[in-house]
Amino acid sequence: PGTAVEVKVPAEPLSTPVGKTAELPCSYSTSVGDSFALEWSFVPPGKPLSSSHPILYFTNGYLYPTGSQAKRASLLQNPPTGGVATLKLTDVHPSDTGTYLCQVNNPPDFYTNGLGLINLTVLVPPSSPLCSKSGQTSVGGSAALKCSSSQGAPRPVYNWVRLGSSPTPSPGSMVQDEVSGQLILTNLSLTYSGTYRCVATNQMGSASCELTLSVTDPSKGRVAGALIGVLLGVLLLSVAAFCLIRFQKDRRKRPKETYGGSDIREDAIAPGISEQTSMRPDSSKGLLERPPSASSVTTTKSKLPMVV
Repeated sequence: PGTAVEVKVPAEPLSTPVGKTAELPCSYSTSVGDSFALEWSFVPPGKPLSSSHPILYFTNGYLYPTGSQAKRASLLQNPPTGGVATLKLTDVHPSDTGTYLCQVNNPPDFYTNGLGLINLTVLVPPSSPLCSKSGQTSVGGSAALKCSSSQGAPRPVYNWVRLGSSPTPSPGSMVQDEVSGQLILTNLSLTYSGTYRCVATNQMGSASCELTLSVTDPSKGRVAGALIGVLLGVLLLSVAAFCLIRFQKDRRKRPKETYGGSDIREDAIAPGISEQTSMRPDSSKGLLERPPSASSVTTTKSKLPMVV
């Protein structure tokens, strides 16, 4: 039987700043022959080893880069036949974070530990966090201030601070979670109003955002509303009184219809005769005809002239 194939890799996870070159150490012990083969592959975080993606192969004396990382991947020693199979990965991206597999195959040598696993983390400074707030921002209410960065490795921790000279809320009325980036404020008062800053930090740097919290007093709003209602009522009454006075003045100035003593109306009835006893002249007979019923005629002491 052949000798044992043993691959050695670092036991601790590795980390490299974004944009730099990562070296993934891998060494092996075996008697290299014509059947010697080396393979490097990559497994994204949270995926099983069976879903690995190839990075490069070395077999039959030739190196075959492959996959999305091929242009940035190379071997520290090429050919890797001297027991060193270290991988170099230039200009690392955040997506390069994951598990790397160094596998040596050298038939007829049997395997004892022919596979080595290396965990790599690409260090990324926190991106500018997003600040937001929710809750009832009135006196006696509670508010939640939230802060989160979309990027950052390792995962950033968050810290809220209040800006300016205003006193910081008492510890009993505020709860801060450095992992989730949430600040809970309870039993709000007007003194809580102000500008708050959230700072996201990891070993690569920090970034921050700010927001303004305005605590309102509902009782002052009700007083202001009542005052506005009273003012509107007074205004409406003033307008109504003005219109009434104006109407009275216009009515007094309006002229009345009068008739002078010399004015004669065509439809007027002669004095002393009622409407029922009005006579109509008959030009053919030259006499005044009496109405058919003498009992309906009312006479007075004045006499009417006869028309000839």
